[in-house]
Amino acid sequence: MRARLRPVLVVTLVLVLVATAAVLSVRWWRDAHRTELERAFSLAPSEIERASWTAWGAVRRELGVDELDELLAAGYDADLTSASALVESAPLLQEEYGWSPATVDWELFSQSEAGAAVVVGLPDDLDVDDVGDRLEALGYTRPDDATGVWKGGEELVATVAAGRPSSPVLQYVALDADEQLLTLSDNVGYLGSVIEDRGGEDRLTEVVDAVGDPLSASVFRGSYACSALAMGQADPADQAEADELLAAAGEVHPMTAFAMAVQPDRDVLVAMAFENDDQARADADSRAVLASGPAPGQGGSFSDRFTLGDVVADGTVVTLPLRPAEGAYVLSDLSSGPVLFATC
Repeated sequence: MRARLRPVLVVTLVLVLVATAAVLSVRWWRDAHRTELERAFSLAPSEIERASWTAWGAVRRELGVDELDELLAAGYDADLTSASALVESAPLLQEEYGWSPATVDWELFSQSEAGAAVVVGLPDDLDVDDVGDRLEALGYTRPDDATGVWKGGEELVATVAAGRPSSPVLQYVALDADEQLLTLSDNVGYLGSVIEDRGGEDRLTEVVDAVGDPLSASVFRGSYACSALAMGQADPADQAEADELLAAAGEVHPMTAFAMAVQPDRDVLVAMAFENDDQARADADSRAVLASGPAPGQGGSFSDRFTLGDVVADGTVVTLPLRPAEGAYVLSDLSSGPVLFATC
């Protein structure tokens, strides 16, 4: 009896090993093919209302500059740095903290009802222990745990800045040598919760996937987008014009998520996610009409700012490719409302 069972046990073991190897292979492939933006969101806080992305390493390569002042000037002119929460304090970061937009890989600034945080991807050649030593020398309190919170506070940041522009998020810092990561916040309790609960922001996954690996981007939860980009912010005359244009364009539905991203070729891609495929197909038509006409609340027309490409509904996601006109600042101008084609 025992001899008969042995082959069954061997086969079962082999099947388990094969299944395990398959799962690990899928995970490896998925991790290997993640964009930097996808990785950043997997390391960011959960329950995000809005997030702003700047791929500093890619921006430096795109602009062909590494020196900080030149990078900030050229990045502004190219509309590639408007999403950053670190631009104003960049010289202070470089001089005192040992890193800045001129050296880091990427930055994701996220906001939620619970708080705000900046997650920064560090290059492999930047020693995280050295960053910690700089923090300690500046007066931050070293945590007991390697991934704990370095406590600074408002007064310390003001002392370090000595009159130079700074950011409230520099008050508290967490370091992660395994992920080559640092996280900043102006709230010590919130930063502690971020360390314990990263990722899980499934409601933004569809639009994050859709925009690929952008140089710069704004990503909103649907409820936030429907408020921040709404025509209710326009004056009464513009609202009345918008109502007429919406009625003529067709039905629009609330979005579940929204993203506007500057692509590596400098074109802008807008992604909108909806509850179901039918809503997405309907909104692809109506929002294409809206994005081709007048821009009440912004002035002029959208065609003054960009050329609209083929609008596509793929499942529950609609994408609108925009080619900016010469001198147009599409991301910085249209990532806050009122924006007719993004209204709900």
